[in-house]
Amino acid sequence: MHKTITLRINDDVYQMFKKAAHGSRRTISNFLEFATLSFLSNDSYVSDDEMKEILKDNNLLEDLKQGENEIKSRRFKIVG
Repeated sequence: MHKTITLRINDDVYQMFKKAAHGSRRTISNFLEFATLSFLSNDSYVSDDEMKEILKDNNLLEDLKQGENEIKSRRFKIVG
């Protein structure tokens, strides 16, 4: 089932979306869905080969474990 969402953006961003949608011959709605799905599937996840490399890197795994422990014990600082 399709869902409708409301998105509040400024005019410059709207024009950017509009041009990008037009350039790819899509509606703005379809372009935003396509771009979002593309980002999530390509930029937010690693391939199986990348994951194998990550799991081989013991120093990285130790750093990640240390970071997880610091978060759990609330020993971290958010910098902006």
